[in-house]
Amino acid sequence: MSHVGVNVSHMLDIQFIREHADVVKESQRKRGESVELVDEVLRSDAARREALKEFEAARAEQKAMGKKVASAPADQKAAIIAETKELANKVSEYKSEADKAAEEYTTAMWKLSNVVEPEAPEGGEDDYVVVKKIGTPRDFAAEGFEPKNHLDLGVGVAGIDMRRGVKVSGSRFYFLRGAVARMEIAMLTMAVDQAEQNGFITTITPTLVRPEIMAGTGFLNAHSDEIYRLREPDDDYLVGTSEVALAGMHENEILNLENGPLRYCGWSSCYRREAGAAGKDTMGIIRVHQFNKVEMFVYCKQEDSRDQHQFLLGMEQQMLGKMEIPYRIIDTAAGDLGSSAARKFDCEAWVPTQGRYRELTSTSNCTEYQARRLNIRERTEDGSTRSVSTLNGTLATTRWLVAILENHQQKDGSIVIPTAMRPYMGGREVIEPTTWEA
Repeated sequence: MSHVGVNVSHMLDIQFIREHADVVKESQRKRGESVELVDEVLRSDAARREALKEFEAARAEQKAMGKKVASAPADQKAAIIAETKELANKVSEYKSEADKAAEEYTTAMWKLSNVVEPEAPEGGEDDYVVVKKIGTPRDFAAEGFEPKNHLDLGVGVAGIDMRRGVKVSGSRFYFLRGAVARMEIAMLTMAVDQAEQNGFITTITPTLVRPEIMAGTGFLNAHSDEIYRLREPDDDYLVGTSEVALAGMHENEILNLENGPLRYCGWSSCYRREAGAAGKDTMGIIRVHQFNKVEMFVYCKQEDSRDQHQFLLGMEQQMLGKMEIPYRIIDTAAGDLGSSAARKFDCEAWVPTQGRYRELTSTSNCTEYQARRLNIRERTEDGSTRSVSTLNGTLATTRWLVAILENHQQKDGSIVIPTAMRPYMGGREVIEPTTWEA
C-alpha cells in the first residue's frame, strides 16, 4: 500500500476518509478487520450532513417566521401562529433525525482502527518481521550445567513466592521478596533516571480511570475483556498501562509544542485480567494479573511522530543494554497492532529455559488516533488548531526479571547482578541462594 501524495497525518479525520477511502480500506484489510466499515462510515457521514442541512434550513425558516409574526397584521396573526407551530414540530423532527444520524456516524467512526503505516508487515501475531538481534545467548551446555527457570531461581534465593500470592489473591498473583524485590525497584528507578536524563517528566499516575479515558485511548475494543472494571457505584477501569492515564491527562487541552515534544515517564502498578491466557504461561511471573511498569509517553507534532518512534525504540535498547541480556527487535504485523497503533516495535529477550524470545518492551506510534478521540490539540502558526500525535513505549516492567534471572544465573543457583544495576542495590554484585525465613 502506498501513501505517495497522501497526507497520512490526517488519518481518521473524516476529510481524510472521504478523500482516501481506498487507503483506509487497505489498512482495515491488512489488519484483518472490516473493510465494509469504511463504507458504513461514509454512508453515515453523508446521512448526518444531509440531516443537519435539513434541520438548519428548517431552523432558519422558523426564525424568519418568528419575525413575521411580530409584524403581521392582526387579521393574519392567527394563521401565521398556526403555521409557526407546525414548523416548530417539523424542526423538532429534523433535530431528532440529525441527532440520530450523528450518533450512528460517531458509533461507526469509533469502531475504525488507526491507519497502519505502509511499512508495517501484513498478517497476524506470527507474521512479525525480525529487525535485528542484539547479543548472543549463553551456551549453558559449554558451561557444564542445565539452566534453571526463573521461578526455581527466584525460589532458590527466597525472592519469588507464588504459593502465598495465590493464597492471598488467587492465580497469577505473587509476592516478590528480599533481593528480587529490590531488583525490581532498582530496575524501575534506573528507568526513571534514564528518562529524566532524556527530558522526560517523571509522573506517578492514577491507576483507576473513567470509561471515557479508557475508550479514548482505544482500549475498549476487541480486547476489552482483558481489562478489570469496577462496576457500581464506581464504573471505573483499572489500567493495564500508565499510557491510559498519561493520554487522558491532557484531554480537551491545547498543548504548546513549540519547544519540542512533551515527554512523560509514568510509574504505576498495572492490572490485566489475562482473560484469553488460560493455560498459557501459568508458571512464574511471565503472565500475571498485577505488575509494575515505567512507561514512556510522548505528545508531538504530527510530522515528528516517526522520528519520536525511533527515539523511543532507542531508549528501550539503551535500557535493555544495561540489563546485559540478548534480545531481538521485531516489527509487529498489522493484525497484531491493537486498534490505536499505526506501527509497533517490540523488544523480546532471550529466555534460556524456553529456548525462545519473549516480549519485554513495546513501542507504538499512535499518530493522532488517541488525540482525536480525547480532543488533544496544538495551536498552529495561523492560529488554528490541529490534533497532536501520541506515542508510548515500555522502559522497564516486572517481566524483565524473568530474563535477568535466567540470563545471569550461575551453576550454584546464584544470580549475578547486571553491572549498571549494582549502585541501585547498595553495591551488591550477586544474589546468593538462601533459605526461606518462614
